[in-house]
Amino acid sequence: MAGLRSIAHMDLDTFFVSCERLLDSRLNGKPILIGGITDRGVVASCSYEARKFGIHSAMPMKMARERCPEAILIKGNTHTYTNYSALVTEIIREAAPVYEKSSIDEFYIDFSGMDKFFGTMKYASELRERIIRETGLPISFGLSQNKTVSKIATGEAKPNNQMRIDYGTEKGFLAPLSVRKIPMVGLKTYQTLCNLGIRKIETIQEMPFEMMESALGQNGLGIWKKAQGIDNSPVEQYNERKSISTERTFEQDTIDVAKLKGIMAAMAENLAFQLRRGNKLTACVTLKIRYSDFQTQTLQKHIPYTAADHELLPLVAELFERLYNRRLLVRLIGVRFSSLVSGNYQLNLFDYGTRYTELYTAMDNIRLRFGDRAVLRAIGLDAKTIGRYNPFNGEPPPLLANRRL
Repeated sequence: MAGLRSIAHMDLDTFFVSCERLLDSRLNGKPILIGGITDRGVVASCSYEARKFGIHSAMPMKMARERCPEAILIKGNTHTYTNYSALVTEIIREAAPVYEKSSIDEFYIDFSGMDKFFGTMKYASELRERIIRETGLPISFGLSQNKTVSKIATGEAKPNNQMRIDYGTEKGFLAPLSVRKIPMVGLKTYQTLCNLGIRKIETIQEMPFEMMESALGQNGLGIWKKAQGIDNSPVEQYNERKSISTERTFEQDTIDVAKLKGIMAAMAENLAFQLRRGNKLTACVTLKIRYSDFQTQTLQKHIPYTAADHELLPLVAELFERLYNRRLLVRLIGVRFSSLVSGNYQLNLFDYGTRYTELYTAMDNIRLRFGDRAVLRAIGLDAKTIGRYNPFNGEPPPLLANRRL
């Protein structure tokens, strides 16, 4: 068995729904739909109770509501889901030698070589139990020698369970399953395979790979390999992002200094909110200016760790005063916070008192509920919508929680 890999795929069950149920136990056991609550919206997640009505993610919300009129509709709150995801990530980070966070609720863990010390199934089971115990979230996992088989095994183990596929049994495990279970088979590819008379993975296993390649090209060859239980892709170590930034290119180059300062203030204020929302602190502020002749200049300053507007906005203004000395038309400006670390900002109460704590708490709560630009300083009022990037999880902006019980 030397040299064989042990890869676990862990997936939080109906993650968004489970988070909402932790916050409101009245949702337990009821059909839940999370996503766009208008008829034009789609289902982002749904409970197992709702799935009994044939509802699934990405289904139009109107259709889902028709199939299950009694379902409870929740628009969702990305901030809540991000926080719970971070809790699970931290537990896995402490316990796993190598892990890959493939989405907000999915993880691959490479336990290769640990059999001689702990037994990978036992260790993975204990990790799963710890996650459930410390977060209250249900989670399932599959364990095998590669990522594909483990992911499929997780799907078969759900809900809230675990499954191991022993070495040499991969093809037998996969054979009776629908080809739709193969991770890279979407609806369109599935329909193509069905038109070819291919519905079970076993059929692909018995086909020469040249036939699949001829029918579907390189995608067909990839599907054929996965159907055989072949997947040599590595678990890629997850690394936390170390910077956040935003920039704006103007439709027309400008020399309006007041406008530039207002936009920079809005950028810095928004990024500071992103830091606090992600429980991050920055120790380096960078300002970027690109002129109409496409020459680009940057200037940065290292600072004590902070996530406070009243400390970051003056620094951005200071960098602008030092950097903008050419009096040329400006094509682009950008603000970047780097050297990020995890941690909650502790105000210097001797310098500022508690009013800033109360102010930021109030403003952030309003933004989390009504949107990032629901509250902003007067200097940034003239700055129209600026490009914003959530660096912590790739998810859309926070959503207004909206539920009907």
